[in-house]
Amino acid sequence: MRRHIYALIDCASFYVSCERAFGATLQNKPTIVLSNNDGCIVALDGLAKQLGLKRGQPVFKQQTIIRKHQVQVFSSNYTLYQEMSSRVMAVLAEFSPLLEVYSIDEGWLDLTDVTTDDLTELGRTIKARVLQYTGIPVRVAIATTKCLTKIACELIKSDSHYGDVLDLTSFAPERLDTELARIAVEDIWGIGRKYARFLRNYNIQTARDLRDADEKWIRKHLTVVGARIQAELRGTPCIPLETRRPPKQNIICAKSFGKEIDNEQELQEAVSTYMAHAAEKLREQESLAGRLSVFLRTNSFDEDILQYSNEFTIDLLYPTAFTPELIRQALAGLHAIYRPEHRYKKAGVALSKITPLPVVQPDLFGEVPLIEHYRQAHLMAIVDTLNRIFGRDTLTFAVQGMRQNWKMRQRSLSSRYTTRWDELLIVT
Repeated sequence: MRRHIYALIDCASFYVSCERAFGATLQNKPTIVLSNNDGCIVALDGLAKQLGLKRGQPVFKQQTIIRKHQVQVFSSNYTLYQEMSSRVMAVLAEFSPLLEVYSIDEGWLDLTDVTTDDLTELGRTIKARVLQYTGIPVRVAIATTKCLTKIACELIKSDSHYGDVLDLTSFAPERLDTELARIAVEDIWGIGRKYARFLRNYNIQTARDLRDADEKWIRKHLTVVGARIQAELRGTPCIPLETRRPPKQNIICAKSFGKEIDNEQELQEAVSTYMAHAAEKLREQESLAGRLSVFLRTNSFDEDILQYSNEFTIDLLYPTAFTPELIRQALAGLHAIYRPEHRYKKAGVALSKITPLPVVQPDLFGEVPLIEHYRQAHLMAIVDTLNRIFGRDTLTFAVQGMRQNWKMRQRSLSSRYTTRWDELLIVT
């Protein structure tokens, strides 16, 4: 039986690394990246961790440390991060056509058919190539199953002598037993807190304990998911690569405002913008939506105001990805739940009842003729192409507004070097 080989490539401190790729002066300075509205720390490098900063901390409580140690602070630049992620994945695809993009900073390669006598050296080559082409440092964890690559990645993070590359297939059984015993059961990929607490009650404390547990007992209490994880820990691949992601069944776009909004016009701008972005994602996966929802919320953290939240759902007469129609319906829903006596902190939209475009059955007697569907699709293709070439929101709808004073706070936003002509890096 042929042995499978997988490699997990994990970008190190990805958001910070993206900022450093375009800022050489940041290399030896503690750096953090903030969440929406510059509220909390969501990413930080090792130097920042040494100062006592942690992910999830409110940034306003850490100003003393930030000023004293000159910590570099950035707002989340999602446009830049997504583009840099695409570049990393493009480099990885050069090593194998079988690539699963697992998240913005992680991907799996199937190296089973790659001819090499030294997987560790191949891992070093992958690491060097990604760094050379993108400026992003990565870790490369190699094993016979996806679950074991996750284990290898945890070992890399905890032991610097691996040099960010670890081939678990080269380990003797005794050494592998020792390393699996170092991994706590809650750190196993796919084992959540609830399962971890349950397993610890039965003295299953580590990855080795789970691997060696009774198969029937695991299947009974952890279902088929737990059985697959156990098999993967034993070296039997049960979780295949998803080289093509399945279409999303729900698309949500919701953000907190940079300021509280007390008028319907600004809410209309925000909801229209969110719906335009959601519709763009819908078209990216070649789908149509049959239902949309819009919701509003006041600031739940302000105990001095009257709280209000509401949601309105609309079933569309026919599935669509036409932005003007989706915006029109969303604004109708917004008007139904808007109450002028409140100040709103967050709004959002959601698309559901999503159907792949090739299997949609047109309504022969519907209000919109088939030729109109084609016209709408052609118009949206033009809009999407222009925004893809010149940057998101280059072409927008008037109802989205121009100033958009409600947008989330991003006081420390870096340039979108890779997607905006007017924000290209300037070397002097």
